[in-house]
Amino acid sequence: MLKRVEPITEPTTDPIAGPQAAPVQANTMPASTMVDPFGRTVSYLRLSVTDRCDFRCTYCMSEDMTFLPKKEVLSLEELDRLSTAFIAKGVRKLRITGGEPLVRRDILKLFTSLGRHLEAGALDELTLTTNGSQLTRHAAALYAAGVRRINVSLDTLDAGKFRKLTRNGNLDQVMAGIDAALQAGLAVKINTVALRGINDVEVDDLIRWCGDLGLDLTFIEVMPMGEMEADRADYYLPLSVVRGDIQKRWTLEESDHRSGGPARYMRIAETGRRLGFITPLTNNFCEGCNRVRLTCTGQLYMCLGQQDMADLRRPLRDGSNAETLSAAIDEAISRKPKGHDFVMDKRRQAPAVPRHMNVTGG
Repeated sequence: MLKRVEPITEPTTDPIAGPQAAPVQANTMPASTMVDPFGRTVSYLRLSVTDRCDFRCTYCMSEDMTFLPKKEVLSLEELDRLSTAFIAKGVRKLRITGGEPLVRRDILKLFTSLGRHLEAGALDELTLTTNGSQLTRHAAALYAAGVRRINVSLDTLDAGKFRKLTRNGNLDQVMAGIDAALQAGLAVKINTVALRGINDVEVDDLIRWCGDLGLDLTFIEVMPMGEMEADRADYYLPLSVVRGDIQKRWTLEESDHRSGGPARYMRIAETGRRLGFITPLTNNFCEGCNRVRLTCTGQLYMCLGQQDMADLRRPLRDGSNAETLSAAIDEAISRKPKGHDFVMDKRRQAPAVPRHMNVTGG
């Protein structure tokens, strides 16, 4: 049984976000369901708590990134209240993302506070996506807060290649973090971006390694988001090619498993583990989209592959009541598009979406 906790409360002036308006009592809103114009129920919120990261993965960020001033970032209390507002409106799964969420100061306070919704039965799952670098410090506390499974982004098992790909990452540190997570009782799924000429020769190694440790594995197509020094089209590896290659050496069995996200899963008979594919380019997954993304500045993106967004920071900070915030969320959901506009085309001079992945957390 999780220990009951109260919502985060902070002083009027927050050291991160600056002066705060009167709290919006989001947890007093009547429960409802969010349904978009295409009849899809929105029950999954991906919440970015920071745009900062201790890695600079070449396909995700520019080497010389400019991060948000801390005064623009929502306080932990504000992130709690916004999350609670979405839970009151029918969100059942909440994923904390970044940047790298575990580099946010005092982030475990947010996890601990949000755990009250698990205890109350208002939330089915509280989870996160991480690069694994901070897990040795935080894995046990995450489990204590109610987290039961996590996604770890890991694109190679080669230490030299890892350092080059992340620009400054330490593979041993990540491996120690994964071990700490497993020791704490967390289920771990590995997310691997398929990168032509970089990790395409490691597919079998990743499958074996995950099988040995009892980890599920999901491959993801690189997404055309944000300006990069390199041409991302040079990295692009269609997962239809990857899957076809895997089937030459492994037995893939159909699976009806759904994690609540965009992955479509198979079961690898030889390891007994699940193998997922996230294919925004070769096989659009938008028809069943049940999620929205909230940035650390309070911008709600209804689609990862579109620029349209709603500003929720204003009603959160201007003293609006819960009904006003709820109405702002409803208005945003009414604009959720049918699908994204991702396309990988070397002839394009700009990415499909100008913001970098760390802004909305993938």
